[in-house]
Amino acid sequence: MTFKRHTITAALPYANGPKHIGHLAGAYLPADIYVRWLRSQQKDVLFICGSDEHGTGISIQATKENTTPRAIIDHYHNLLKSNFEDLGISFDVYHRTSEKIHHETAQEFFKTLYNKGLFKEEMSPQYYDEEAKTFLADRYITGTCPNCSNPKAYGDQCEKCGKDLNATDLINPISTLSGKPPVLKSTKNWFLPLGDYEKWLREWILESHKNDWKINAYGQCKSWIEGGLHPRSMTRDLDWGIKVPLPDAEGKVLYVWFDAPIGYISATKQYFKEVSEGKREFSYDRKKKFQNEDWKTYWQPARHPDGTLKAGGDEETRLIHFVGKDNIVFHCIIFPVMLKAHGDYLLPDNVPANEFLNLEGDKMSTSKGWSVEMHNYLADFPGKPDVLRYCLISNMPETKDSEFTWKDFQLKNNSELVGILGNFINRTLVLTHKYYEGAVPAANEFNKGDIILLEEISKYPAKISASLDQFRFREALAEFMNLARLGNKYLADNEPWKIAGSDGERVKTIMNLSLQIAANLTVLMEPFLPFTATKLCEMLNIKQLTWEEAKKTDLLKPGHKINAASLLFDKIEDDVIALQIQKLEASKKMNEETSSEFKVQSSKENISYEEFSKMDIRTGTILEAERVPKTDKLLKLKIDTGIDQRTVVSGIAEYYKPEEIIGQQVSILVNLAPRKIKGIESQGMILMAENAKGELSFVAPTKKSDNGYGIK
Repeated sequence: MTFKRHTITAALPYANGPKHIGHLAGAYLPADIYVRWLRSQQKDVLFICGSDEHGTGISIQATKENTTPRAIIDHYHNLLKSNFEDLGISFDVYHRTSEKIHHETAQEFFKTLYNKGLFKEEMSPQYYDEEAKTFLADRYITGTCPNCSNPKAYGDQCEKCGKDLNATDLINPISTLSGKPPVLKSTKNWFLPLGDYEKWLREWILESHKNDWKINAYGQCKSWIEGGLHPRSMTRDLDWGIKVPLPDAEGKVLYVWFDAPIGYISATKQYFKEVSEGKREFSYDRKKKFQNEDWKTYWQPARHPDGTLKAGGDEETRLIHFVGKDNIVFHCIIFPVMLKAHGDYLLPDNVPANEFLNLEGDKMSTSKGWSVEMHNYLADFPGKPDVLRYCLISNMPETKDSEFTWKDFQLKNNSELVGILGNFINRTLVLTHKYYEGAVPAANEFNKGDIILLEEISKYPAKISASLDQFRFREALAEFMNLARLGNKYLADNEPWKIAGSDGERVKTIMNLSLQIAANLTVLMEPFLPFTATKLCEMLNIKQLTWEEAKKTDLLKPGHKINAASLLFDKIEDDVIALQIQKLEASKKMNEETSSEFKVQSSKENISYEEFSKMDIRTGTILEAERVPKTDKLLKLKIDTGIDQRTVVSGIAEYYKPEEIIGQQVSILVNLAPRKIKGIESQGMILMAENAKGELSFVAPTKKSDNGYGIK
C-alpha cells in the first residue's frame, strides 16, 4: 500500500535519569533507520519523540537528589536530547510533556472522552505507602503474580507471563519506595473500561494484523486480549503531573500512560506552530507554506464536511510506533483504545516492537549498575557513534532478546568495519590517487565478471528495501555489508596493483567499478551509518544521493575529482575493551554496596532495661580536636561533658577535619571504662551513625542543648 505521508514515533523516554544502549537498540535506532530510509526515497515523513516528564518516578528522583521535579526534568531532557543528536537519531521534533501545549492537548483529549460519557467514575482502593506518604503508581508496586507465581511482577503487568494486572491482584505486594507492604486507601478515580473494546481489539489486532505485525508484539497482545481486559484508571492521586480538568478532581493528575502517548500529538502541534511562524523549515517541503492546523494531516484522516471518511482517507497517512518490549501493551492496546474512543485520530498501522538487549550475560539495568549508558559511551568513544550503531543493529533484539558484549563490539569494529568496509574504501581511494591523481578513470570494455558485478550492484537497493519494509534491520544491514564484501572481493580477485604496469586499460575499468560501488555505499549506508556516509561523501566529493540513484552504476563520471582518502574506522585495542569491562564490574559492585544502604541490619540480642540503664549517655561539646600522629583514622578530642572536660580518642578522621568540628555537639558515653589508644587515655566514647558505605555522622541533639544533660 502506498501512503502519502508517514507519522513515525519513538517511545518517549522517561526523564528521570540517563538511558542505556538497550533503550537505544529497542526503539530509537530502528526508528531512525526506518525514517532515514524513507527520507532517502524522498517520502513525506515526520519523526516525533520527546521527554516523558510526569509521574511518580520524577518526584522520587527529585527527592533522592534533594532537588525539584523541574530541575530533574530540565537536566535529563537536555542530556537525552544531546545524546540522541550525538548518536545520529534524527528526530524532526524532540518535545517535552511539561510544555503548556501538551498540558492543553492532554486535557482536551480527556475532556472529549469525559463528555462522551466513556469514563467510569469509581471509588476504589489504591495502594498507599505510609512511609513515603504517597499513593503508588503501578510500577512502584511489586509482588507475586497470581497467574504464574512470578515473585517480581509489577502492579500493572507480569513481564514473565504477560498477564494484565491491577496492583490489587498481586500477592504480598511491596512498595519499591520503602520496601514495605503498602496499605489500601479508598480514592476516587476515572477508569477507561478496556473490556468494552475487547471485541473491536480482537477484530483490529487478532484478525487484521495477524500477518503483518511482528510475532512478539502480536503474541503479547493476544495474551492480553484473551486473558480479559479490565478497566484501567486514567487518573492518579499525585502532585506532579497534568491536572485532571474536572471541578471535583482536586489533587488528581492524568495517569502518565494516558498523557505520555498524547505527547506525540502535542509535539506535532508544536512542530507545525513553529513551521508556520517561520521558526523552522519543514523537512519534507521547504517551500510550502503551512498553517497551525496542518498538524492534523499527520494524525487525523481526511473527511468530507459531513464527517464521513474520504475515499482512501485513512490510507493517506501511515502511523507507526517504534517501542521496546515493555511498551507494547500501551501502544497496541491502551493508546489505540484512547484514539478509537476519541474518534478523530488515526490508528497505528504497525508497532514494530523490539525485545530486550542484555549485557554480558545479564539483563541490562541502570538501577543495578549493569548498563552502558549513552552519555558514557559518547564520552569514552568520541567520534565513534556509528561503531555503536553498527554493533547494535547487527545484534538488534527484533523478535527475541539478544546480547551486547564488549568483545563482540571490538570484533565487529575490527573485523567488519575496519577489515571489510574501511579496507575496501581506503584501497579504492588510495589507488585512485596513486594511478590517476584522484580523477575517476573511464571504464573500457567490461568482461563477464564486470557485467555480473554491475547487475549485482543495481539489485542491492531493492534487497535492502525489502528487509527494511518488514522491519528486519539486521537483515538489511547484512545486505549492505554484502555489497562492501562484494567490492572487497572484486578488488582482491582483480589485483589492479599487480597489473598496473602491464594492462593500464584494465586497471581503469577495475578502479571505475570500485569507485561506483563506493558511491552506491554512500546511499545504502546512510540509514545505518549516517556519520560515515557523510564522511565518505566528502571524500568522494559528492552530495548525499537518493535511494533511487543508488540503483545506478555510473554515479561518478569520468574525470570527476575525489578528495584525499582518510580512514573511515580505526582498530579498537584490547586494553580499551578491558577497561570497559572493568568499569562495568566496578559499577555493579558499587551499586551492590550502596543498595544495601536501604537495608536495616538485623538487631543484636535483647538486653534488659537494667542493663541499658547502666549506660550514662550525655550531651557534650567538642572544645579541641587534633590528629593522632602516625594514624589515618584517629582524632584526639577534648569534650566538655557538663561535669568535666575529658579526652576522647575517636576514629572519625576520614570523615571530619579537626578544625571543622570545634563546637560540634555530640552524644557521649561518659561511664565507659578508660582505655589507652596509641598511648592516649580515652575517657569515653562519642556516638556516631554509620551508613552502608561506612561513612560516619554525629548523633547529636537537633536543638541546641546544654552540656551534661542525659540522653533518654
